[in-house]
Formats: sequence, structure tokens, C-alpha cells
Amino acid sequence: MNQTIVKIENLVKRYKELIALDHFSLEIKQGEIFGLLGPNGSGKTTTINCLLSLLAFDKGRIEIFGEEMNPTAYHIKKRIGIIMQNVAVFDELTVYENIDYFCGLYVKDKALRKQYVNEAIAFVGLEEFVKFYPKKLSGGLLRRLNIACGIAHKPDLIILDEPTVAVDPQSRNKILEGICELNKNGATIIYTSHYMEEVEQICTRIAIMDKGQKIAEGTNAELKKMIQNTETVNIDILDLPKPVQTSLSELPHVYDVSYQDNLLTVRCSGGSHNLIRILDVLQKSNVAFGRVYSELPTLNDVFLEITGTNLRDKE
Repeated sequence: MNQTIVKIENLVKRYKELIALDHFSLEIKQGEIFGLLGPNGSGKTTTINCLLSLLAFDKGRIEIFGEEMNPTAYHIKKRIGIIMQNVAVFDELTVYENIDYFCGLYVKDKALRKQYVNEAIAFVGLEEFVKFYPKKLSGGLLRRLNIACGIAHKPDLIILDEPTVAVDPQSRNKILEGICELNKNGATIIYTSHYMEEVEQICTRIAIMDKGQKIAEGTNAELKKMIQNTETVNIDILDLPKPVQTSLSELPHVYDVSYQDNLLTVRCSGGSHNLIRILDVLQKSNVAFGRVYSELPTLNDVFLEITGTNLRDKE
């Protein structure tokens, strides 16, 4: 059975009248890529800061690697790599010097440190930029440097807080591939984001946070089973008479029908031939239609149904 790497029990953090974390609990096993998903202000970063003992909390307990975490637990901190949302590197140091500096905080042996630094540079694909200063790097390359600084000492637990914010698609893919590679190499990873598609793509288990609370937790598939929606059918239609909308809403497994801006959206719960039934109603009613596409539920659908709003609406 996989060892528990992180255990958070009943965590409460208040800022005067604001409750940032409201009896929040979480358990992360060895070898997981654990996604912490939620809008800005949901408590993700507060959770991370409490986890690292950068922030005192009002109630609860945090264990990492089976030991209680506290501000002076340096033997635990040495085994953790942190890549925060804001890039934290030294402008006056080159790419190589930055990675060497951060690695040197944990690895004192010069020969081993040199090996680790070179491996980190190769890992994030910065071989051609080792002599560059940060101000000469693009946003995507700067993010990669930030990651290299956080993982060069080969930590057992890696925390990534919004590592792909404001980067180009190529760098984003490189970063996501790198995270999966780190996991294959044995690291347990906590990945916080409000980009649902990224969490859906790489995470083995996911917790959704809102207003300082954990509102859902499970694998991608488990989360999607929690909601009513199993299929959404979208059809471009120039004109849809009301009686036809009524007929569609009376179909088996259909629980929501909306028509707006020439787009028909039909949400279904269960059933295996929903699209065929919907098209049959349109054809029998002589309704002309254009593009037809069917979508399986996403994490955004989970969030929408559980909280009543889209994730991005809550930023």
C-alpha cells in the first residue's frame, strides 16, 4: 500500500473575519500527481503556504513524510521542491548560476551539485540558454528556469502552484510533459491550478476547493460520476420553434434544453442513443440544422453542477 506523503487534518485559517480555510482535510499518497483545483480565492495558495509552514494556521494538523510539519523541520523541507506562481529567480545571475544557487541550498557536494544542475538544465530544455540572464528569456523559458531551480536537488515531494500561467502553448506542453516525467522518476506532485483541462490531463486524483472547503475529491472518472450530466449535445440551428423545444425536453434522459444565439444545447443524464433521438425529433419536425457535436462531461461540468457557476466566472 502506498505511503501517505501529505496528511492535512481539519485545517482552519482565518484573516480577521475572512475564513480562508474552513476545516480543510486532505491526504496524498506516494507517487500521485494530485490536482488541487479551484478559483482564485478558493484557498489553494493558503493551503500550500500552511503546508510549507510559511503561514501559521488557527487549527488543525499537517504531517509530511509521516512527521508533523513545523517551521524548523528543515530535514523535511530538504525533501520538498517548490515552484510558486510568481517566478522567483535572481536577475543578476545567469540561468546556470540561478539553478546552481538554489541547488546549493540543499546539495553541498560540488561534484554532485554540478551533475544535478546539468540534469535540471537538460530536463527543462535550457541547454542553449545557460549563459543568458533572466531578463533575456521569454515568459515560457523563464517558467522553465523557475521549475529547474525548484527541482534540481531531486526532491521527493514537488509543489507546483499555477506553473503555466501566461505561457505560450509550446512551453505549457513542455512543462506538463516535464511534470509527468518527474512523477515517473518517483516524485509525488501537488499541482494547483484553475486550468481544468491541465488538471484533467495529468492528475491521477483531484480535489476541488471553493471558499476554503473541499467540495469534491476523486479520480477524473469518479468526479464525473458525481454529477447528473453524462452527455451534452450542441446543434447549430437558425430557427427552433417552441413546440420542438418542448418535444426535445420530453425525450428520455434529457433533463435540460436551451436555445440561445442559434445554438441548441441538450443535456442528458444516462442513455446511449441520445443524439439519434434528438436528430430524429428535428428531422420529423422539418427543422434544418448545421453543425452537430456531442461532448462528454468535463471537470468544468463537475464544478458547474456542484457550485452553480463556471470556474472562470469566479476568478
